[in-house]
Amino acid sequence: MNIVRYRTRQSAEPRIGLHDDGAVAELTGVASLAQLWTLPLDALRARLDGPLGERVPLADVELLAPVDGRTEVWAAGVTYETSREARVEESERSATVYEQVYDAERPELFFKSTGWRAVGTGGELSIRPDSEVDVPEPELALVVNSLGEIAGYTVCNDMSSRSIEGENPLYLPQAKIFYGACGLGPWVTPAWEVEDPYDLPIQMTIHRDKAPVWYGEANTGRLRRRLDGLVAYLMFGDVHPDGVVLSTGTCLVPSAPFTLAPGDVVEIGIGGVGVLRNPIVRGKPGETTPTLETSLR
Repeated sequence: MNIVRYRTRQSAEPRIGLHDDGAVAELTGVASLAQLWTLPLDALRARLDGPLGERVPLADVELLAPVDGRTEVWAAGVTYETSREARVEESERSATVYEQVYDAERPELFFKSTGWRAVGTGGELSIRPDSEVDVPEPELALVVNSLGEIAGYTVCNDMSSRSIEGENPLYLPQAKIFYGACGLGPWVTPAWEVEDPYDLPIQMTIHRDKAPVWYGEANTGRLRRRLDGLVAYLMFGDVHPDGVVLSTGTCLVPSAPFTLAPGDVVEIGIGGVGVLRNPIVRGKPGETTPTLETSLR
């Protein structure tokens, strides 16, 4: 069973429902996912056992990013050895910063996206027009309720500019937060449906001209930090009244000089959670071959 945010061919209004056995049924009386993340886990389970609307085939609905309302998306960095090595590789002058945070008690946490900016499966993700090296980063994302309990899991593509972050670590917001930088989906798998979040296979394939040009696989068992520890640092000193999505860091990074190109399709699968698939474009909607020079005029 999965919790989905979707819309039908008959209406553009987002709906909340449950996916099971290739069909989706609307969760009656639930207007938003944010509404669910205000509930304690026991109450959430009871609510999901409530009345459902008519079942429709999954193929007949459009899946939307599973985040809405005031729910934010945050992310953790340098939580896998692979990520530490990649950050050191791209940041010669600041390499020790990433080595230190990998071993530190306090994790690197950063704001990634508002809910409305997140892109669901099938939607276009972007690479910055002022960036030379861009990569997708496949990550297990936690859906955390307002009480700090892990309510579920989803798949995140934490799109990143390696060239911008590598130039200076203070450029991280520009390397990580931009239009089309956050892929999320295809749905939320409830926490009680995942037996062991520390043993989930992760695969990523990048397709170019309908052929795979990069493939990698890993496992969440390589995660250096505890999931509840990441959540504790995120909630400490902060409030998330409609819950929060916390992406837990990447264990797969294409080695330099590989970079994404417009027209690529990125497919990320996490066992027991789902598959997120997005085509890649450059820049914002309506722009044609944008450049930094034209933007500064």
